[in-house]
Amino acid sequence: MIRLLIAAPSAIMRAGLESVGAQGSGIEVVGASGLAGLSAAVDRHQPDVVLAAVETHHDEPPEDLIALAAREGAPAIVVLAPDLQSSWTGDALRSGIRAVLPGDLGPREILAAVEAAAAGLVVLHPQDIPALVADRPLPAAHLQTLTPREIQVLAMLAEGHGNKTIAWKLGISEHTAKFHVASILSKLNAGTRTEAVTLGIRRGLILI
Repeated sequence: MIRLLIAAPSAIMRAGLESVGAQGSGIEVVGASGLAGLSAAVDRHQPDVVLAAVETHHDEPPEDLIALAAREGAPAIVVLAPDLQSSWTGDALRSGIRAVLPGDLGPREILAAVEAAAAGLVVLHPQDIPALVADRPLPAAHLQTLTPREIQVLAMLAEGHGNKTIAWKLGISEHTAKFHVASILSKLNAGTRTEAVTLGIRRGLILI
């Protein structure tokens, strides 16, 4: 059971998101809070995931969410926000937020994002991927350096698998799996696994 905490600036928004959360068969809504009191609410309710709605556009993610994401043992954070821009989304993901999505998503997509975040995955709306990778172009020559095994590992990263699972599926040691992941990040000039997957999708190295 996923323990879900709702955070939103208005009571109406919180009630709407609580209604959405209640539709998830494996989700328990444990509480609701405003953004200003979010840290205390997390301490009180101990959620697995925080579903936070931002009412208006900010130049950068709200400080309350950034501070929460930086905490040791912080819950996964899923943000719903209008008028997203790539810089906003990129800053949020770098802070540790797991999902940044448009505020007009339907209940099914929101619940899917909550479940994915609880499983340790990072969730992006497809329309955001090109803009997020545009700032870090990948020279064509670098594409040739990915070995078939590395492309195979990259595809498994896209599926959300960790090093241990990759090693088991490929019949290799976990150390070797870590080596492949590190090599992929280096060759794609990616700072994180998520960015490597995004670049791989963008460049046609993997399909989802």
